[in-house]
Amino acid sequence: MIKVVLDSNVIVSSLLFKGRTAQFLPLWKSGSISLLVNAEMIREYARVLAYPKFDLEEEDIRLLLEEEILPYVVPVKVRSQHITHPPEDISDIPFLKAALAGKVQALVSGDSHLLKLKSFYSFKILSPGDFLDEYFPSKLERDSS
Repeated sequence: MIKVVLDSNVIVSSLLFKGRTAQFLPLWKSGSISLLVNAEMIREYARVLAYPKFDLEEEDIRLLLEEEILPYVVPVKVRSQHITHPPEDISDIPFLKAALAGKVQALVSGDSHLLKLKSFYSFKILSPGDFLDEYFPSKLERDSS
Protein backbone atom coordinates (compact mmCIF):
# COMPACT_ATOMS: atom_id res chain seq x y z
CA MET A 1 0.00 0.00 0.00
CA ILE A 2 1.28 3.43 -0.94
CA LYS A 3 0.95 5.96 1.87
CA VAL A 4 0.25 9.46 0.57
CA VAL A 5 -0.79 12.93 1.61
CA LEU A 6 -2.93 14.76 -0.94
CA ASP A 7 -2.94 18.53 -0.96
CA SER A 8 -6.29 20.36 -1.07
CA ASN A 9 -6.03 21.06 -4.78
CA VAL A 10 -5.74 17.33 -5.52
CA ILE A 11 -8.65 16.43 -3.23
CA VAL A 12 -10.91 19.12 -4.71
CA SER A 13 -10.00 18.24 -8.29
CA SER A 14 -10.58 14.55 -7.56
CA LEU A 15 -14.02 15.22 -6.12
CA LEU A 16 -15.35 17.93 -8.42
CA PHE A 17 -13.73 17.61 -11.83
CA LYS A 18 -13.10 15.13 -14.58
CA GLY A 19 -9.63 14.62 -15.96
CA ARG A 20 -6.49 12.97 -14.81
CA THR A 21 -6.70 14.05 -11.17
CA ALA A 22 -10.13 12.41 -10.88
CA GLN A 23 -8.25 9.10 -10.92
CA PHE A 24 -7.29 9.66 -7.27
CA LEU A 25 -10.85 9.17 -5.99
CA PRO A 26 -11.08 5.48 -6.95
CA LEU A 27 -7.49 4.97 -5.74
CA TRP A 28 -8.28 6.05 -2.19
CA LYS A 29 -11.73 4.43 -2.19
CA SER A 30 -10.33 1.07 -3.32
CA GLY A 31 -7.45 1.17 -0.86
CA SER A 32 -4.83 1.32 -3.62
CA ILE A 33 -3.44 4.32 -1.79
CA SER A 34 -3.60 5.00 1.92
CA LEU A 35 -4.72 8.61 2.35
CA LEU A 36 -3.13 10.08 5.49
CA VAL A 37 -4.68 13.17 7.05
CA ASN A 38 -4.64 15.26 10.20
CA ALA A 39 -7.38 17.47 11.61
CA GLU A 40 -5.89 20.65 10.12
CA MET A 41 -5.95 19.09 6.66
CA ILE A 42 -9.64 18.18 6.96
CA ARG A 43 -10.40 21.77 7.95
CA GLU A 44 -8.39 22.99 4.96
CA TYR A 45 -10.28 20.62 2.61
CA ALA A 46 -13.57 22.04 3.93
CA ARG A 47 -12.33 25.63 3.60
CA VAL A 48 -11.27 25.14 -0.01
CA LEU A 49 -14.47 23.30 -0.94
CA ALA A 50 -16.36 26.35 0.37
CA TYR A 51 -14.75 28.69 -2.19
CA PRO A 52 -17.56 30.55 -4.01
CA LYS A 53 -16.26 29.40 -7.42
CA PHE A 54 -17.27 25.81 -6.58
CA ASP A 55 -20.85 26.88 -5.76
CA LEU A 56 -21.30 24.19 -3.10
CA GLU A 57 -23.82 24.46 -0.30
CA GLU A 58 -22.77 23.67 3.26
CA GLU A 59 -24.67 20.37 3.05
CA ASP A 60 -22.81 19.42 -0.17
CA ILE A 61 -19.48 20.04 1.54
CA ARG A 62 -20.51 18.03 4.59
CA LEU A 63 -21.59 15.11 2.40
CA LEU A 64 -18.37 15.20 0.38
CA LEU A 65 -16.32 15.10 3.56
CA GLU A 66 -18.44 12.48 5.33
CA GLU A 67 -19.04 10.15 2.39
CA GLU A 68 -16.15 10.60 -0.03
CA ILE A 69 -13.18 11.37 2.22
CA LEU A 70 -13.50 10.53 5.91
CA PRO A 71 -14.44 6.83 5.54
CA TYR A 72 -11.24 6.24 3.58
CA VAL A 73 -8.57 8.16 5.48
CA VAL A 74 -5.93 7.14 7.97
CA PRO A 75 -5.60 9.72 10.75
CA VAL A 76 -2.07 10.82 11.59
CA LYS A 77 -1.12 12.33 14.93
CA VAL A 78 1.11 15.27 14.29
CA ARG A 79 3.16 16.11 17.28
CA SER A 80 5.98 18.58 16.93
CA GLN A 81 7.23 17.67 13.46
CA HIS A 82 10.06 20.02 12.61
CA ILE A 83 9.68 21.55 9.16
CA THR A 84 13.26 21.97 7.96
CA HIS A 85 12.27 23.86 4.81
CA PRO A 86 8.98 25.70 5.35
CA PRO A 87 6.81 26.46 2.33
CA GLU A 88 6.07 30.01 1.21
CA ASP A 89 2.37 29.38 1.89
CA ILE A 90 1.85 28.55 5.58
CA SER A 91 -1.39 26.70 4.80
CA ASP A 92 0.84 23.96 3.32
CA ILE A 93 2.54 23.25 6.66
CA PRO A 94 -0.10 20.74 7.93
CA PHE A 95 0.43 18.68 4.76
CA LEU A 96 4.19 18.56 5.28
CA LYS A 97 3.74 17.68 8.96
CA ALA A 98 1.34 14.84 8.12
CA ALA A 99 3.73 13.51 5.48
CA LEU A 100 6.60 13.52 7.98
CA ALA A 101 4.59 12.00 10.83
CA GLY A 102 3.02 9.35 8.60
CA LYS A 103 6.28 8.42 6.87
CA VAL A 104 4.55 8.61 3.50
CA GLN A 105 6.04 7.70 0.15
CA ALA A 106 4.67 10.86 -1.43
CA LEU A 107 2.96 14.18 -0.90
CA VAL A 108 0.93 14.96 -4.02
CA SER A 109 0.22 18.56 -4.94
CA GLY A 110 -0.23 20.87 -7.87
CA ASP A 111 0.98 23.73 -5.68
CA SER A 112 4.26 25.25 -6.88
CA HIS A 113 5.16 26.23 -3.29
CA LEU A 114 5.25 22.57 -2.31
CA LEU A 115 6.73 21.23 -5.54
CA LYS A 116 9.73 23.55 -5.07
CA LEU A 117 10.56 21.65 -1.85
CA LYS A 118 10.82 18.21 -3.43
CA SER A 119 14.56 17.80 -2.87
CA PHE A 120 14.45 18.72 0.82
CA TYR A 121 12.41 15.89 2.33
CA SER A 122 12.72 12.12 2.71
CA PHE A 123 9.40 11.58 0.89
CA LYS A 124 8.66 12.52 -2.71
CA ILE A 125 6.72 15.67 -3.50
CA LEU A 126 5.04 15.03 -6.83
CA SER A 127 2.49 16.61 -9.10
CA PRO A 128 -0.65 14.50 -9.59
CA GLY A 129 0.47 13.45 -13.08
CA ASP A 130 3.96 12.49 -11.94
CA PHE A 131 2.53 10.45 -9.07
CA LEU A 132 0.16 8.56 -11.36
CA ASP A 133 2.93 7.96 -13.91
CA GLU A 134 5.28 6.61 -11.27
CA TYR A 135 2.96 4.52 -9.10
CA PHE A 136 0.09 3.53 -11.40
CA PRO A 137 1.38 3.36 -14.99
CA SER A 138 -0.40 0.08 -15.78
CA LYS A 139 -3.72 1.48 -14.51
CA LEU A 140 -3.28 4.47 -16.80
CA GLU A 141 -2.64 2.23 -19.79
CA ARG A 142 -5.82 0.22 -19.06
CA ASP A 143 -7.88 3.39 -18.53
CA SER A 144 -6.78 4.94 -21.81
CA SER A 145 -7.73 1.90 -23.91
